[in-house]
Amino acid sequence: MPQSLDASAVRAWCSLALESLGREREAIDAINVYPVADGDTGTNLYLTVESAVQAVEAVFAAHETGGSAPALTDVVRAMAHGALIGARGNSGTILAQLLRGMAERIGDGDHLAGALRRAAELAREAVAHPVEGTILSVARAAAEAAGAAAGSPEGAPAGGSAPADAVRAAYAGARAALDATPGQLAVLDRAGVVDAGGRGLLIVLGALVQAVCGEAPQVPALLPSRPARSLPQDPPAADSCADGGPAFEVIYLLEADDQAVARLRGRLDGLGDSLVVGGGDGLWNVHVHVDDAGAAVEAGVEAGRPYRIRITHFDTVAETGPDLREQAQRAVVAVVQGEGLAALCGEAGATTVLTRAGEPPGSGELVEAIRRAHAREVVLLPNDTALRHTAAAAAEQARAEGVRVALIPTRSAVQGIAALAVHAPDRRFDEDVVAMTAAAGATRYAELAVAERQSWTSAGVCQAGDVLGLIDGDVAVIGEDLTETALTLLDRMLSSGGELVTLVLGGTAPKGLSARLEAHVREGYLAVDTIAYEGGDRATPLLIGVE
Repeated sequence: MPQSLDASAVRAWCSLALESLGREREAIDAINVYPVADGDTGTNLYLTVESAVQAVEAVFAAHETGGSAPALTDVVRAMAHGALIGARGNSGTILAQLLRGMAERIGDGDHLAGALRRAAELAREAVAHPVEGTILSVARAAAEAAGAAAGSPEGAPAGGSAPADAVRAAYAGARAALDATPGQLAVLDRAGVVDAGGRGLLIVLGALVQAVCGEAPQVPALLPSRPARSLPQDPPAADSCADGGPAFEVIYLLEADDQAVARLRGRLDGLGDSLVVGGGDGLWNVHVHVDDAGAAVEAGVEAGRPYRIRITHFDTVAETGPDLREQAQRAVVAVVQGEGLAALCGEAGATTVLTRAGEPPGSGELVEAIRRAHAREVVLLPNDTALRHTAAAAAEQARAEGVRVALIPTRSAVQGIAALAVHAPDRRFDEDVVAMTAAAGATRYAELAVAERQSWTSAGVCQAGDVLGLIDGDVAVIGEDLTETALTLLDRMLSSGGELVTLVLGGTAPKGLSARLEAHVREGYLAVDTIAYEGGDRATPLLIGVE
């Protein structure tokens, strides 16, 4: 990978950051003790970066249709805008402001060290009462280390050889600053943890190192090696929401001019704490902890046009525009490709999220589906290995809204179908989840796909246009004909035994493929039943499940 920061490197950075935060999300949530011990910092950072990734991918998709590559300026601005509109929580709002600062300087052709310095400045300006030992300290240390590595505070041009040195130094500086946070903030010292937001920023910077240098840095152990000390109780810091603090978190996007926002800052600062106002150019993300949520929203109305208003009680969640339908006891939410699969799962009582290959849903879409299901208990079936982190973040967010959610890690739609087949809403929730999980786990899955380019696979080298037969996610067969490859793939699956074969045929499957495969099973495998479904145009050519 070239040691520079171009549009492709920014794209890779965003994707790697999302993947890394997905892995670390629960661990970061677990050490979240400041400013409120509500265990959501990792989830909020994940959702913020997910929004940035979606914005960046939209820019690349728009240019792919025209056959050209997007400019670096367009990509970094999309990243910053996506983070701004999707920012969640205190840490997510600060991270969005950090990305905005980087985008400002990189978009103007500035050096990476200067971009990191501007990011740290903007983030600190966004916080009403900055506190050391937080993500702000980590950001400033990263910027200072990057500037020192470049030889001066001003650094070197972003296109030169300096970016690799700058990002490595920034990561090292951030890591040292993170380790020092318990000594700066007593609440962290008492808990024996580092700052959760700072840890999240370190993960994001580690992804930047990997995108620019091609090598992922070693991630330090999450908890400090020394045990927590028992300290006298200190008074809460300016942004602290300890026991007895504000009851609500209020977040909204706001369209307003700079003068109105300056007045809004003053008014909200008098209403509560943990105030962060990020953004600019007429669009802002407002975050504050208050006792009077209505007053915080009214202040936004006076300043401009607030929207996407989210009010979270630190025990429950209150959404604007409540659903007045009677709440069901239990529901299933399933992610599916193809209208046929959506209809099939819908008939089985599931709320569906319809996608197409290469266009996975975001966690926000999954949360909306959980809300649409309007049930006290929800079983979530992602039906795709790539959605494991996205689904986990959605489940965590829904749980914060008071919904009991069980995530069954289904890796294919045929596993989801098997789980739905044994779903029994009259059983106890835990028993139903166990039965559905067992049914999904007992279903081996395979699919046909068409290679888009030459590539190395576990079955050898494939060429563009080759038919690939995948078993449990790994390429097992490479062929030239869909039907013949399907037959070979089916034989491989049944060589390990099975009693029931489920076929899901997509819109691009050859005519008569279902009949051919069913006949093949009848003739060659006694006592094995076959059932076939039409997946629809969005579905892959063929899915096979064997139970």
